[in-house]
Amino acid sequence: MADENMELDERKVKILDAVIRNYLATGEPVGSRTISKYTDLNLSSATIRNEMADLEELGYIVQPHTSAGRIPSDKGYRFYVDHLMQEKDREVKEMKDFVIEKTQKMDEVLKKVAKMLANNTNYATIVSAPTYSGNKVKFMQLSNVDEKHILAVIVMNSNMVKNQMIDVEEPLDNETLLKLNILLNTALNGLSLQEINLGTISKLKEQAGVHSEIVSHVLDALGQTLSENEDLQIYTSGATNILKYPELSDSESAAGLLSTFEEKDELVNLVTESLSEGESKGNEIQVYIGNEAPVQTMKDCSVVTATYDLGEGVKGTIGIVGPKRMDYENVVDNLKNLKSQLDGIFDKEKGQS
Repeated sequence: MADENMELDERKVKILDAVIRNYLATGEPVGSRTISKYTDLNLSSATIRNEMADLEELGYIVQPHTSAGRIPSDKGYRFYVDHLMQEKDREVKEMKDFVIEKTQKMDEVLKKVAKMLANNTNYATIVSAPTYSGNKVKFMQLSNVDEKHILAVIVMNSNMVKNQMIDVEEPLDNETLLKLNILLNTALNGLSLQEINLGTISKLKEQAGVHSEIVSHVLDALGQTLSENEDLQIYTSGATNILKYPELSDSESAAGLLSTFEEKDELVNLVTESLSEGESKGNEIQVYIGNEAPVQTMKDCSVVTATYDLGEGVKGTIGIVGPKRMDYENVVDNLKNLKSQLDGIFDKEKGQS
């Protein structure tokens, strides 16, 4: 009798995996001959039969009365699912480690990119460090704190967690909270900020009925979570190039522009806007003329931006700021050239590693 508690060796795991995958695909009991074709183990049918007999004795597969083949038992499915989850977790961790390592190296590259662009164009340049833009809602949970407050916990697929206290006028019973939790998770799980549109929001509020205000508070907290960019690194170069153009060298407007490049806080708005515009419109180049720019000190300038996409959901912005009479053709050529060099770097490197 095989030991019930023995750990499955690699060969048994591969055979069990092949039995389950075949059965999931066909719905037909799986025989040893199918497995010998399916796996890369190069084992004889007799050896596979022996291994399958052991797996049956251990309770991972069973033989239906009407067939010579085997199908997974509940225990077999449980092993497969747990094993699959471990594999997926490992893949996600490897991907995160890969992205972090490459992103740190990219920072040095992007500082040089900003400088080179400023030299090539004679304008001021902005380059944002790459950020992970694939953040989506993983799970939401509302729970009672006391009669006047409920706590909203929002978990993103990057495992970032946001807690938001929400005031309520009257206590909510457990049944109402359960309904709201189901409503929010059904409507929003798996969505990114860009995918949560007005239609989704109005339908959600309508379904929430008298509790639509609570849904509004949760959506506000969600918006904050998804668009937080406190750690966004921005590199600039050539800010003093602006002083070369008489229409921008007026002491007051020049001081405001130089201050924006030095402080960088307002540049976050420009980068966020550019990333969002590029994603929603699918345009690779954005042009903001005068008041169109989301930064007040740039109202007398033109700003041209491009989103670069390193792959794996990691994106950033390259921007050029100059007078409205800038050489648009040269600027666009420079941006497109840089974009083509940066796009897909992670995908390419991943393929080589």
